Parts: sequence; structure tokens; C-alpha cells
Amino acid sequence: MKAIRAKLDMTQEEFAGRFGFSVNTLRHWEQGHRVPEGPTRAYLLVIDRNPKAVQKALKAV
Repeated sequence: MKAIRAKLDMTQEEFAGRFGFSVNTLRHWEQGHRVPEGPTRAYLLVIDRNPKAVQKALKAV
């Protein structure tokens, strides 16, 4: 999780806001208290592989 965010050079607040997560949830993932599962895990994989496509799709909403 942290590696994806670091690769995009974003703060926790920026990443959470841009991709629709709560900052608290993001912190729990990064601290290892929780692990993203199911659709959230898939969404994070798409963010990692093609963040511009995700951002473009979210702007269209």
C-alpha cells in the first residue's frame, strides 16, 4: 500500500482523497492493522498499474 502511494509521490491525505479512501483506513493498511480484501484489493492493483486511467475514470463520474 505504502509503495503504491510512494510511487505516485502522494501524501496519505492526497491518495485517500484522490481515490476515495478514508485517511484512517489508509493508515490502518499501511501500519499493518488491516489488509485490503476483495474488490478493494483489485482496485488498488489497478491504481498501481494504471493510476492515470483510474483518475480519468473518477473525473468522469
